[in-house]
Amino acid sequence: MAIVNNRLTAEQYEQNFSDIHPPFESREAALIEANRCLFCYDAPCMKSCPTSIDVPKFIRQITTDNPKGSAHTILSANILGGGCSKVCPVEKLCEGSCVYNLMNEPPISIAKLQRFSTEKAITEKWPLFRRKPSKNKKVAVVGAGPAGLSCAHALSREGVEVTIYEKESKGGGLMTYGIAAYKVTPQFCEEEVDFITSLGGITIKYHQELGKTVSLADLQHQYDAVYLGIGVGLARQLDIPGETLHGVEDAIRFIYNIRTNGYPATPVGDKVAVIGLGMTAIDAATQAKRLGAREVTIVYRRTQAEIPCTEAELAIAKLDGCRLLWLAAPQEIRGENGHVTQLVCRQMQLGEADASGRRIPVETGETFVLEVDMVIKAAGQMPFEGLISGNQLENRYGKITIDATGSTNLRGVFAGGDCVNGGKEVVDAVQAGKDGAKAILEFLKYFSGFGLHG
Repeated sequence: MAIVNNRLTAEQYEQNFSDIHPPFESREAALIEANRCLFCYDAPCMKSCPTSIDVPKFIRQITTDNPKGSAHTILSANILGGGCSKVCPVEKLCEGSCVYNLMNEPPISIAKLQRFSTEKAITEKWPLFRRKPSKNKKVAVVGAGPAGLSCAHALSREGVEVTIYEKESKGGGLMTYGIAAYKVTPQFCEEEVDFITSLGGITIKYHQELGKTVSLADLQHQYDAVYLGIGVGLARQLDIPGETLHGVEDAIRFIYNIRTNGYPATPVGDKVAVIGLGMTAIDAATQAKRLGAREVTIVYRRTQAEIPCTEAELAIAKLDGCRLLWLAAPQEIRGENGHVTQLVCRQMQLGEADASGRRIPVETGETFVLEVDMVIKAAGQMPFEGLISGNQLENRYGKITIDATGSTNLRGVFAGGDCVNGGKEVVDAVQAGKDGAKAILEFLKYFSGFGLHG
């Protein structure tokens, strides 16, 4: 057993990481699906979308051959509507709320239709939006992820000059660096960022990290307001023996390396264990298998009834041949010559329910051993508590505290997205960015007296 890269041929990599949700093959196919829509009054699909995209309207615009109108309807509500059409867990959002589910019929393929409506608009940079005259106000946005980009675009449309400070070399945040490559390609992420900034009035400064190359105090001094969309990104540790052995990798770093270095350059083990069963764990497990791992075992301390990922995501892992071990928790990672060789697990059973309603796993006293050469930790992510506390931002266990308007305890500093909620969906971050922009516009209006909405 060994951890090596370049396990597969170029053709195998291309096949394994091809689009898992391919688009409609033709305009006619999209029209057939669009015409299934019942155009519900008070549509439940719209209500279940965190950004409140008018789903019946954009689908009707497809049926009436109005591609620009359809794209505008989507992107005016969710400027990352193209990316969200590829990565959103629609089975628990819009498509999960489709009335066809009540008729034992397949729901409308809303995500696929949304992709049909937005993809060309994004790649060709259709001028769907126009900026209002400059308000002579400047706002700094920290983080070019979904929350930051959404906030920046909403502000720029109102005539505010926005500068985004991004620690990586590319924008997109989680979309670019933290999601499985077969869901959304780096090329599309780059095109989506370019589309957003094509509006004008948005400058992105890369390799600028809060607390290192740029300080919050300086931003407060230089700008009229600051929006923090720094997300989360610290991997939660297992706190078990052997965690520092070669071959132990956190899922965030593993996925980041795939997205940054490419498939052939990313090493993977022969027998891989993935700890956890959230969306990140699924992405890590399936990609390990697609990189050429012979065996991938997902270790989860509860049962399928308590999984944090969706059933659709779990099905992907099963179809890829990942093995699932229920009621198992890591106890120790063993190795030889500094390299991982075994994962010792505790056998668990479910006890009483905790505050979230899920039953608590309890040790049975039994253990078992897995022969592995790589362990990927996907036990959750933690906020940047040191960075946040060091900037005198009120927080709760590292999650920034904001009031009803999105304002932090620091005057003129606003925040939203994963750094506030601890980690939700991309679409939730987009809405947080919209909410933050609205709050900032009101703040600037109140303190300057100019009419932002005139």
